[in-house]
Amino acid sequence: MQELSGYIRYRFRGEEDDVDVMLEGDADWVRGVVAELGLRNVGWMMPMAVDRSGNPTSGIISDNPDEPSGKPKDMGPEPDPSRIPIIRRPIGQLDLIAKLVDVGLEHPMKPTSDELRTQLAEVEEPHPAQGPMVTDPMAESWLKELLRIVVRNHGVTAISTETIALAASDYLGDREGLELELFLEAMFRSGKIVKVHGGIATGWGPSPAWLSSGL
Repeated sequence: MQELSGYIRYRFRGEEDDVDVMLEGDADWVRGVVAELGLRNVGWMMPMAVDRSGNPTSGIISDNPDEPSGKPKDMGPEPDPSRIPIIRRPIGQLDLIAKLVDVGLEHPMKPTSDELRTQLAEVEEPHPAQGPMVTDPMAESWLKELLRIVVRNHGVTAISTETIALAASDYLGDREGLELELFLEAMFRSGKIVKVHGGIATGWGPSPAWLSSGL
């Protein structure tokens, strides 16, 4: 995939701790900040149109190639303000969850540790993880299965250390507390999981590449 250039936007949302990151600016600067935040393998980037001229950044082709400032071809019809519906409501009264349901989208619900443990118990025992960076093959494989459930079954990008401990401590070599945090930190440093810093807790989610990889 070709690397984006020009003016871009980066967006990441961590539902576990209500983390919402949005960056806009030059591609190199945005990528640098994303790397510093440890979010290189999560979220998404998209090109932004910074003006209405036919330039490579916006992806819009002008009617007249000799006049870069000419009107783009894909601007559509002239706006008609009389056709814009007027909706008034008291501040704070918009129910976003209800609106999502109306359009057929489900709001991601954070799973409980009991729900995750029940679903993990239904998973067939995975093969041990392999590789030079693997220190506990079975613990790593079970962690991948747990985070796979979190992402694919519940649409959540990260869960807290406490939730991981309650849901799968015995699958992870009976690790909990500081020992579990050190294990997760090692996985983070190897690029297999990502860390989401919240106000009161730290969340952990799978790197997409690691989650989709084999052993």
